[in-house]
Amino acid sequence: MSEPAPGAERVADRYGTGPRRRRRWLPYVLGAVVVLAGLIVAYAGYRQFGPKDIEPDQLGYAIVNDSTLDIHIKVTREHPDRPVVCFVRAMDSDQAEVGRREVLIPPSTSGTVELTATIRTTGRPAAGDIYGCSDKVPAYLRAG
Repeated sequence: MSEPAPGAERVADRYGTGPRRRRRWLPYVLGAVVVLAGLIVAYAGYRQFGPKDIEPDQLGYAIVNDSTLDIHIKVTREHPDRPVVCFVRAMDSDQAEVGRREVLIPPSTSGTVELTATIRTTGRPAAGDIYGCSDKVPAYLRAG
């Protein structure tokens, strides 16, 4: 057997033994991670901003007196055979909530329902707003 030349060990220490094998799988793994992250963001965006089962719209409001506000709303729902509860509120000129009410919208044959709700307030109302709607109607609203 032959022994390496005396200077050969120093050259290998200094420059390495040869080209390293490249990680050919790394771009594929990174690409898959990017695609998966994109799908997760798209799904979250669709859930947050996509079509809703219940779409409330505020059509207007009227200040009746210093302690009462009438709010006119329209609710469009995908399943009109199910009851819906909407939360409406009255705010003062500083945008502080001065009144709130739950409004039951019973099942109907039409997918879109318009109604006016009266909100009693603790101070002078300046504006009305729909806080939100849900198909999870509390039992105390369904009872009577």
